[in-house]
Amino acid sequence: MRRTETGELAEADAIRLAQKGDANAFERLYQLHNRRVYSLCLRMVGNPAGAEDLAQEAFLQLFRKIQTFRGESAFSTWLHRLTVNVVLMRLRRKNVLETSLDELGEQDEESGSPRREIGTPDLTLSGSVDRVNLERAVGQLPPGYRAVFLLHDVEGYEHNEIADMLGCSIGNSKSQLHKARTRLRDLLQEAERDHAREVRQEAKHDLDDPASPEPETRPARQGS
Repeated sequence: MRRTETGELAEADAIRLAQKGDANAFERLYQLHNRRVYSLCLRMVGNPAGAEDLAQEAFLQLFRKIQTFRGESAFSTWLHRLTVNVVLMRLRRKNVLETSLDELGEQDEESGSPRREIGTPDLTLSGSVDRVNLERAVGQLPPGYRAVFLLHDVEGYEHNEIADMLGCSIGNSKSQLHKARTRLRDLLQEAERDHAREVRQEAKHDLDDPASPEPETRPARQGS
């Protein structure tokens, strides 16, 4: 049985023992993966309390389903997908993944992709974007848009995989991603305008309130 340099149980052995019902092995898997699972939940729901609850649910599902892990992919990948499904199930129960057809936008009849109007800028996010503003903007997206954006642009899932997870069509997934990117661009541009406005106000304040003049210095009295 392999151990790490610190004497901890290696992941492969922890998986094998956890599949046999070893509680200590399961605790080891929790130690190895709990931060990543919580981080994924937090990105998808944008709520620390909700993310903690979902992370606990994900590990509960792991305890129930670990026997189904066959090693056909990395354990972290398998757990990642399990966690995503837990979050999506919660969102579906709350009906926050539903988006009206009016909001989805027109799609190209041949490709099923969102139809792009001539003369409009590319909606793919590019360039250097302030990470804090980006995370804040992602958190302001409607949950359905946020889920598709994170699954596709952050987690790297293909549209057919996302459609399977969400129980929707590939065209629906593409449309929601299109809308998410558009909303993100608007939110980021608004953040930039707010920042520029603050800079102008600070500059105006400095002009309206110049530094006080230095006090006069009296000549030194000459000794008599």
